[in-house]
Amino acid sequence: MNRKGVVMLRGFATVSYFATDVEEARTWYSELLGIDAYFQMPGYIEFRVGDYQNELGIIDAKYAPSTPEGPAGEIIQWHVDDLPGSFEKLLSMGAIEYQPPTDRGEGFVTASVVDPFGNILGIMYNPHYLEVLEKVSGK
Repeated sequence: MNRKGVVMLRGFATVSYFATDVEEARTWYSELLGIDAYFQMPGYIEFRVGDYQNELGIIDAKYAPSTPEGPAGEIIQWHVDDLPGSFEKLLSMGAIEYQPPTDRGEGFVTASVVDPFGNILGIMYNPHYLEVLEKVSGK
């Protein structure tokens, strides 16, 4: 907290991915997540995901601020309870391995894929996530 009582980076509000075919991305992510988008407008859809109902937005690629060659950008690591199973599911749905499952020590394991639309999707088994979840929600 700073001197004025304002907290920086309280949590992410929306993770934005881009796709040239938003409806195809909606179908793919709906299958992956087991839910449909809760919000839509032309060129944009949004899912509520996980324990904290984080937002995952899919934006028409024509609105992307840049067009890098190949996958690029920050990697958001989504906590998963079963990293090997989640990684295999992503691959079976047409995602391409970007980083194989990697043990980072002390119970942390990460992996990432490139979804069919060119976005990097990171997954992670994170013991700290589970500790915070237990404290906050009793789950």
